[in-house]
Amino acid sequence: MDERIRKDWPGNLDPNLTYFKGQKPLHEYLRDNARLNPERIAIIWYGREITYGELDDLSERFASFLSSSGVKKGERVALFLSNCPQYFIAHYGIQKIGAVVSPCSPLFKEWELEYQLTDMEAKVIVAADSLYDVVAKVQSKTKIEQIILTNYGEFLPDEPSLNVPAEICKPKPIISDVQDMLSVINDVKGSVPAVDVNMDDISLMVYTSGTTGKPKGAMLSYGNALFKTAAATQSNRILEKDIFLTVVPLYHIAGMLLGLNCPIYANASMVLLYRFDPITVLQAIDQYKCTWWYSVVPMNVAVMQVPNAGQYDISSLRTTRGTSFGINLTQEIAEAWAKFTGGCQICEGAYGLSETHTADTFMPSNAVKWGTQGIPTYETKIRIVDPETGKEKPVGEMGEIVISTPGAFKGYWNKPEESAQTLREGWIYTGDMGQLDAKNYLIFCGRFKEMIKVSGYSVFPEEVEAMLMRHEGIAQAAVTGVPDAQKGEVVKAYIVLKSGQSTHITDQNIMDWAKQRMAPYKAPRYVEFRESLPATGAGKVLRRLLKEKQN
Repeated sequence: MDERIRKDWPGNLDPNLTYFKGQKPLHEYLRDNARLNPERIAIIWYGREITYGELDDLSERFASFLSSSGVKKGERVALFLSNCPQYFIAHYGIQKIGAVVSPCSPLFKEWELEYQLTDMEAKVIVAADSLYDVVAKVQSKTKIEQIILTNYGEFLPDEPSLNVPAEICKPKPIISDVQDMLSVINDVKGSVPAVDVNMDDISLMVYTSGTTGKPKGAMLSYGNALFKTAAATQSNRILEKDIFLTVVPLYHIAGMLLGLNCPIYANASMVLLYRFDPITVLQAIDQYKCTWWYSVVPMNVAVMQVPNAGQYDISSLRTTRGTSFGINLTQEIAEAWAKFTGGCQICEGAYGLSETHTADTFMPSNAVKWGTQGIPTYETKIRIVDPETGKEKPVGEMGEIVISTPGAFKGYWNKPEESAQTLREGWIYTGDMGQLDAKNYLIFCGRFKEMIKVSGYSVFPEEVEAMLMRHEGIAQAAVTGVPDAQKGEVVKAYIVLKSGQSTHITDQNIMDWAKQRMAPYKAPRYVEFRESLPATGAGKVLRRLLKEKQN
């Protein structure tokens, strides 16, 4: 470990990373858990309990089916699913035969799915039957030969213990010329053929815009996934006895790490929800005594606003890690959360990116610094460099964040030039702006490509958004740059007001308020009120969609 990091390493954590069952793929951890504790509950799906033995057997059968269908090591298999038990079955089943999991957002429309399937050259897709129409419309334009469908309601119990979203209770449609996931699993006769898997082999390909351009497939290995899972588990003190609440989308890299891999690695149990609903979250924590939750901050705010929330006992919750998407996690929100839950600590989850399997930092629970993303995690180095010269910046100065980590990806699929631009001599050049303080805490300041240039001044959207959120009438804020003849660009703010504020607050009110509290070049020159802001399934606001609509 870097001496600078070791000097300030949290005293309640071992500075040396250890692996629970050695360095092997995570699907082998699943196999070990099933062998040693077959009756232990892995997943609770609205009351339906799936044991480790059952989960491993189902993924084994799916792996055997894929192999018998001709899927080979290294081939990409697309997953077009929201949260459900079938996601776990498919994810680990694909990796058990050395094939590559490539998630596609279930929010995708036709052109988005077509682009990703074409780029990854997938021949097989596992999809929810409710998304079949999207798949069918693009299949002829891609290399997809085999469509495997599943129904979200297939694992639901006869008498659910939690509120079930209406959209996953729809009858299973009859669709010809496709295969049904559970049917092929039940029909499997043979076992999974032995596959020689190296920890450096690619096991996951997640699409990201990277530092520029169209989405690219970031190739991540079995070793990348194990390292980040072990580091996140140890730094966050995740225990076998923990009961996770898994709500954040599994197809998102952070949801995959903390909602799918970490519980399996730790041999823990989890309550899995199809999507976020504040009342269902309260029901789940109350009924199943959840202890650990990875959330995005708007979820926590929504849960605290549920009328009569006090009727639910959520005192079992001991740890919440929250990511500031749309609403920044502040000390005030953290204190409100602790009071609401009866003592549960919430702090910033981590800084990370798809190219590193995320979680390059963590927030020490006994040394929280608000406004930062924590310190570099195990075996990870972070430097701040001048984006033009590459020279390292002094402590406290802003520059580009570059990272050296065992979680570093192997490059972008079929894009050697972009790979070489991002991966340089063992360091990942993130395209993000930030700074390190004297204690090595990282302060994330924004993306280069989203930086706004006003009369030569650099304006980072995240900074302006954080200041706007201090306005008592604003619920959410997003900021982009718009062209200006004199200044090059000026700031435009997209605002979602709190309930009941629309008749009291005007765009001029917001602009006048901002001028009094921000440097003139940062204060918004335009304000547009919205009912909601476009966001990913994980809750991250998509500023590019706001810019596209204004152009």
